[in-house]
Amino acid sequence: MPSPSPSSASARLAIARDKAPRRILLKLSGESMGGEGGFGINIEEVRKIAASCRGIHEMGKELAIVVGGGNLVRGAEISQHGLGRATADYMGMLATLINGLALQDVLEGMGVPTRCTSAISTHQAAEPFIRRRAIRHLEKGRVVILAGGTGNPYFTTDTCATLRAQELGAQILLKATKVDGVYSADPRKDPNAQRYQHLTYWDVINRELAVMDATAITMAMEHELPILVFDFKKPNNFARAVQGEEIGTLISRGAAA
Repeated sequence: MPSPSPSSASARLAIARDKAPRRILLKLSGESMGGEGGFGINIEEVRKIAASCRGIHEMGKELAIVVGGGNLVRGAEISQHGLGRATADYMGMLATLINGLALQDVLEGMGVPTRCTSAISTHQAAEPFIRRRAIRHLEKGRVVILAGGTGNPYFTTDTCATLRAQELGAQILLKATKVDGVYSADPRKDPNAQRYQHLTYWDVINRELAVMDATAITMAMEHELPILVFDFKKPNNFARAVQGEEIGTLISRGAAA
């Protein structure tokens, strides 16, 4: 396994040494909230996610969460079966709201003040996303769930996560996945797949690594937003990531490992 580059180590140390409240953007896939096969909503899985988020909240961190909707509707896929792409994407945005409401309810049941916001108009269910209001919620110690994607079709929730991280002033984007980082190939299919400890934005683009879509990576690169890809399901990994420990794959500026 290649050792981390100096830029990777310094970036992680910066996270660990920052004692002031940090603002974090967590990107959750819809599949992380699903049952067997990643479909539907499994409340036990939602409770596990909420418990991890509560731990970060109790550390005094400011936490915003972008939720996906792939466990219910994946717009890009259903558009291949006759639905218009814009219509399919709006359906996917509504799916993210369903997930966001479930996560909000479970978090509040654990005593964590939470607000669910939506980029599409759903006033009876969630607040509209207003940047200054969302920032104020974070400053007041509330977890902010960001549903509805960007509010526009043809954009993924990964792009939404990068956009919202910039809008809210997050110092890092944590992308939760089912594997412990970014690999040179699918580790479930290729036993020789190599896990990277650090990649540059250009590495991800040029090697066509299926981490996030190119729009999300390009936006992060333009604003030098570090992205940490890690296994969210492993116990205590979320806290370890926030504390700057050597887990997952860090995507940032500098030489790759």
